[in-house]
Amino acid sequence: MDEIKDQTALKNEEKEKETAEKEKSTKKESPMGKLAAETPTPPSADELVEGRVIGIDKSAVYIDLPPFGTGIIYGREFLAARDIIKKINAGDTVAGKVVSLENPDGYIEISLKEARQALIWSEADDAIREKRIYELTVSDANKGGLILLWQGIGGFLPASQLKPNHYPRVPDADKDKILEELRKLVGSKLAVSIITASPKEGKLIFSEKDHDQKDKTEIIDKYTLGDELTGEVTGIVDFGVFVKIEEGLEGLVHISEMDWGLVENPRALYKVGDKVRVKVIDIKDGKISLSIKALKENPWIEATKKYKKDDVVKGVIIKFNKHGALASIEEGVAGLVHISEFGSEEKLREVLELGKTYDFQITLFDPKEQKMALSYTEANKK
Repeated sequence: MDEIKDQTALKNEEKEKETAEKEKSTKKESPMGKLAAETPTPPSADELVEGRVIGIDKSAVYIDLPPFGTGIIYGREFLAARDIIKKINAGDTVAGKVVSLENPDGYIEISLKEARQALIWSEADDAIREKRIYELTVSDANKGGLILLWQGIGGFLPASQLKPNHYPRVPDADKDKILEELRKLVGSKLAVSIITASPKEGKLIFSEKDHDQKDKTEIIDKYTLGDELTGEVTGIVDFGVFVKIEEGLEGLVHISEMDWGLVENPRALYKVGDKVRVKVIDIKDGKISLSIKALKENPWIEATKKYKKDDVVKGVIIKFNKHGALASIEEGVAGLVHISEFGSEEKLREVLELGKTYDFQITLFDPKEQKMALSYTEANKK
């Protein structure tokens, strides 16, 4: 009996469903049903609409929006769109954004200015999706990056999104020096893409980098310590040179890794575009460090056979620093003459002249650490 009741209930439920479907179908096929289905949905606030201009007077523009009625641009919206209104005529088709449907005179209130902004932000979304490239002029700079104008909207290009040849290469990430370098780009044109568009915040973020290139991490993973490579010099700064290993990856050759001898001006040795052989000496935090001198013969190895502590050698003064004077006894092998031997920097500079050769005694010789200390022999005699 229970099974029969369950089957009966199931049949009744199926019949109810069939009846409801028939009623729904009949309703659709009826004249009223067809009319309801064919009637377009009225526009809502913030929606974009399009219509033909049917009238323009000193304080309002009237737009035909069939079958919903007439749109009007007036008051604050009229003043905000004056520049646009000057360029339109009766009969033109314009797009507007619905501001209000509750106008006391029955009009649909429209904003041209907001519509234009909405279209621009919509275009920005399309540009991100399609990875469009724009050539824009840099209008200003700050410590974080550059300011560019696109469609009348100010956008930001962070320094981190600049290509290597435009990136501000300064020692110790000095913000004032970064700004100084970024200001050099004001007025120049850059090929950029939009990577972020936020209409609510009015924020556009640009990038000069090629986002189709392989991820930098994947590129770096191909290299290991000790790799010997050929690269191209892409940038020269006071503290070294930047070398492109492959598209999307640069490494720094610090000034201390350029040569075994003293290097004071990297620009005197290399120029942008030079091909150089380098060795990978460090990979850390997504950065790769390179050395040029590591591929040259280490002069300290040969020096081990020639010199020892207490030897008297001839050395030429090549540099002064806060600790004393640096004297080179041969190419790539130099030692420090400490300031304490002379009492003051002034006295040291009186006795030792830059570029002149003197006799020195080796007081410390550690070729493994490439360290050597020298004593001025004439000072010892006194």
